[in-house]
Amino acid sequence: MELDKLRVNGRRLQASLEAMAEIGATPGGGVHRLALSDEDKGARDLFVSWLAGMDLEIVVDEMGNIFGERPGDKVLPPVMTGSHIDSQPKGGRFDGILGVMGGLEVLRTLSENDIETKRPVVVVNWTNEEGSRFSPPMVGSGVWSGELDINWVFDRTDINGKKLGEELERIGYKGSAAARSRPVHAYYEYHVEQGPVLECEGKIIGVPKGIFSIHWSDVYLDGTANQVGPTPMEGRNDALCSAAEMILKVNKLPSKMGDNMVATVGEIQNYPNSRNVIPDHVHFTVDIRSWDDDLVSRAWDDLRNDFKVIASRRGCDIRLEETWKVNHMPFDERLVNGVLKTADQLGYSNHFMVSGAGHDASYMAMTAPTAMIFVPSIGGRSHVEVENTTWEDCEAGANVLLHAVLKSAMEG
Repeated sequence: MELDKLRVNGRRLQASLEAMAEIGATPGGGVHRLALSDEDKGARDLFVSWLAGMDLEIVVDEMGNIFGERPGDKVLPPVMTGSHIDSQPKGGRFDGILGVMGGLEVLRTLSENDIETKRPVVVVNWTNEEGSRFSPPMVGSGVWSGELDINWVFDRTDINGKKLGEELERIGYKGSAAARSRPVHAYYEYHVEQGPVLECEGKIIGVPKGIFSIHWSDVYLDGTANQVGPTPMEGRNDALCSAAEMILKVNKLPSKMGDNMVATVGEIQNYPNSRNVIPDHVHFTVDIRSWDDDLVSRAWDDLRNDFKVIASRRGCDIRLEETWKVNHMPFDERLVNGVLKTADQLGYSNHFMVSGAGHDASYMAMTAPTAMIFVPSIGGRSHVEVENTTWEDCEAGANVLLHAVLKSAMEG
């Protein structure tokens, strides 16, 4: 077969995605497959069985990252592609898994057409990309790239106090290989856009120049609990009221700071969470993103000062924890231009853009030339059960991934 005529099997890709969507399926059509849960284990087991069926070399490292390698010249650094299997709570059935199944489909297509590549080609599933159960996100690729300490990551706990390292062992995916980077010739990550840009532009393929800077922090407030009826409004130390005022400050932050910033409070815990007790403890999260690293830092400094003023005025103790931060990450210009050219050659409309969502590609770009491929999210919805992408677009993105990977894998 002429290589330029090579295409993935769209129906097989759809079948793989649908099989994965059954693991942790929710009534609303999404998936609930939190990192290192039994559902995550089930999806990992299925993925590994498919890798084994292709006679790939399978490696599971100590972070639970799963690598399936198709042979090439072992002397040459491989081409790598992948994403993640874990999901948000009641998340979407395309987020992350499309990149893993797309990478698997690329390897299947190469194998069934007996195509020998100069370089090995590797598909990877990164552990705990979402960070919804264990914060921060992207710890599998973060440890692998050398940016995060593995013992610190193993000690991260979920809301029930369970440690990441112990849960990794419990599901049987704490491998023996060192979670340490190796030379990689090129890394491609295929993903749904998770926003409205491609749909609004009427384009099939998105090619981001890089990923926003992301700053995560946790806010802990302590007030004074009391019975709501006999306690006058004056003099209350209501931790939830303090949090509410702070949350509005987060919402107004982007308009105050200007530029292309977004800021969000996505998680909150209120204690004792009883209707007739004044709340005495609140924990909530803050997420700030922008292409401008300095703007993110200044925004957090401004917000932190506002929080301290509010806490003092309402008589609450406050503790602020900067949980995780990554600077904006530009992708490799040669690979990005190569993906744009590939989309053109395959006849797919495309759009040069930026990624507001975080991805493992951010850490990979620190260690290897990296590029991403996006396909539209219907209605711009993601991290929710109604997340959807057409099967035609899934196939189109996988074809772009196939030819981008193939071109890099044929380079000497």
